[in-house]
Amino acid sequence: MKQLKKIPLIALAILLFSACEDNYVPKPRGYIRIDFPEKKYQQYDTTAPFTFQYPTYAHIEKDHNRNTEKYWINVAYPSLKAKIHISYKNIKGNLAEFEEDTRTLAYKHTIKADAINEKVWNNDEKKVYGILYEIKGNAASQIQFYLTDSLQHFLRGALYFNVQPNKDSLAPANRFIRKI
Repeated sequence: MKQLKKIPLIALAILLFSACEDNYVPKPRGYIRIDFPEKKYQQYDTTAPFTFQYPTYAHIEKDHNRNTEKYWINVAYPSLKAKIHISYKNIKGNLAEFEEDTRTLAYKHTIKADAINEKVWNNDEKKVYGILYEIKGNAASQIQFYLTDSLQHFLRGALYFNVQPNKDSLAPANRFIRKI
């Protein structure tokens, strides 16, 4: 009788040991699939000294931080938990200062960044110039930029997601927002 009670225990032990694989390889982490909306745009045209087109699935919010200036806004993407923080300044002989401030803010992400690429942008026809900072890695902001006419207007933008930075999971949303 005692031996009959030991058989299920031995069978269970054999089953457990035989189920273990010698060459176990952990599965890669998966991410939630995001179905992006169709790209359609609307015009942001108010009393601000600048205009632009933004997606219909985003909305404009007034920036309410304590140092906010008159024309500072956020382009909010609620479904992606993202915002593009836009600030505007009048140039009064201080263009170099604004450009350096933008560069400094972009390079603050160096601690977490794998690389920072600068892409110069010129539209000679409209006399608008700027730089796009592509920040690679698990930085809080992976896209920052500025645009200027070099005489009167300076507009700066930075994309932030309201989630823990993870370059792999944020890559599709970054590409989607950046692509026109």
